[in-house]
Amino acid sequence: MLVQDYLDKHMLARRIEDAVNAAVRAKTPDPLLFISNHMRKSVRSVITKVKARRILDGRGVPTVEVELFTNKGEFRASAPGAAASGLYEAIESQDRDKGPYSGNNVAKSVRSINEKVSEALVGMDPTLQSQIDQVLLDLDKTEKKGELGANAILAVSIAACKAGAAEKEVPLFKHVADLSGTTNVSLPVPAFTVISGGKHARNSLAFQEIMVLPVGAKTFEEALQMGSDLYHQLEAVVSEKYGSHGCNVSEVGGFAPNVSRQVFILKSLLVFLWQLYSSFVQVQWGIILPCRVVLIFLIGSFKLCRKCASSIREGLDLVNEAVRRTGLKEEIRIAINVAATEFCIGTTLPETNAPSPRYTCSASFSDLSCTKYDIAFKNSDELGKIFKSAEDLIELYKELCNDYPIVSIEDPFDKEDWEHTEYFSKLQMIQVASGDLLMSNPKHIEKAIQESTCNALLLKVNQVGTVSEAIEAVKLAKDARWGVIISHGSGETEDTFIADLSVGLATGQIKAGAPCGGERLCKYNQLLRIEEELRDQANYTGQEWRTS
Repeated sequence: MLVQDYLDKHMLARRIEDAVNAAVRAKTPDPLLFISNHMRKSVRSVITKVKARRILDGRGVPTVEVELFTNKGEFRASAPGAAASGLYEAIESQDRDKGPYSGNNVAKSVRSINEKVSEALVGMDPTLQSQIDQVLLDLDKTEKKGELGANAILAVSIAACKAGAAEKEVPLFKHVADLSGTTNVSLPVPAFTVISGGKHARNSLAFQEIMVLPVGAKTFEEALQMGSDLYHQLEAVVSEKYGSHGCNVSEVGGFAPNVSRQVFILKSLLVFLWQLYSSFVQVQWGIILPCRVVLIFLIGSFKLCRKCASSIREGLDLVNEAVRRTGLKEEIRIAINVAATEFCIGTTLPETNAPSPRYTCSASFSDLSCTKYDIAFKNSDELGKIFKSAEDLIELYKELCNDYPIVSIEDPFDKEDWEHTEYFSKLQMIQVASGDLLMSNPKHIEKAIQESTCNALLLKVNQVGTVSEAIEAVKLAKDARWGVIISHGSGETEDTFIADLSVGLATGQIKAGAPCGGERLCKYNQLLRIEEELRDQANYTGQEWRTS
């Protein structure tokens, strides 16, 4: 082919002339660089390759990382690992074999991306997020993304979103705002985890998290400073009361002091007294304490023990003391993640007092009133078990909200207990956020909106699977005037996507763990960068955290 034919075929002469004219109009001091960038922009971006690999999340468990290539760059994303899969959330694909990583390997997901997904996406425009996500869903063909795996699908979806932002030459949060139709972006209030319990920590606390929200800050930078100051002050408070071992941290960075240990000491004392009394009765001593007196003492002490163990007051008192020492009483509010599913033991049939199978969403309220929660589920001693009904928990939550500056409770009941969640939410005392109940599933969100089951959505992108579905879920919640919390996963990576997602969707709240640990702090640090980039347009949600 002659040179002139080649130039004519690709219209190079015209394109170069346009670039030169643009450089002249711009009066650029570096015309070659300007012309190069101008020519680059004139070429449509397309996906050329998708490559996946196995990396480790913050727990040391394998997860999926993706590199998506276009003819203009390379874009990386990773999926957070999940502690467990619920019945209605997207499935995280793991090999579940006797191979490496104790069955948690993700070789199947990596292979699916490299062999199936890459071929399907080559040639697509990365700015067309919904079309890319639809191709991923069509490849999987299962409702819960069990074929490719939600971890594989999500990593690719996020990488494509980053590539789309780069093609449009806008920040990632701005691209997310464009995709969702959000006109006014905002910086969210962070919910910093400061005390951990439940299955996140090896202490006796049943409830999973105590969090602090710096709603009184004027900027996100100030909010982060408040969270950091309080966190380190709390470390001193915990150390003073429990010693250095009390400052051990959970997998999400919260301190894990054994705040309920006094309760079990009391339990052991009561058991000892009862055994001692029984031995007095069996031997022929001259003086035997009256049975009635001893029983009254034991029953009264047992009730006191139940009251102590049914609360997290000790943990809340630790946080209150740290707040007092930092002088932030007016600026800080408290949130609790109960994660009640972890210690729900199902229902008991009142007629037979026999255990029944775990109820479904169609169970009646009267059936659910027999649901039992073992708030001492970490105690292996059967004598130390302390059972509460859902009604008992409601009364406990009321007391806690009256005694402490609590503004939000997450997952207060079992993930199938829609009725009690609805009842508690309709009390309109505080924000009632549902993660386990809704699983970020749009169908469940629609049902909860129709039935007024809760008033806030806790969104985990790994539960829903794609960026487009996450945007849909948030729009549903916001249209219902719910609060929205963008949440991390228990197995986080260094990916900062949820920070941009929260700003771009103006959710008003973000939960990314404690202000420590690289996989947690990277989200908060990204929000600092976004605030700096927005400058005068930066709007920290603050007191409007629920109505952003």
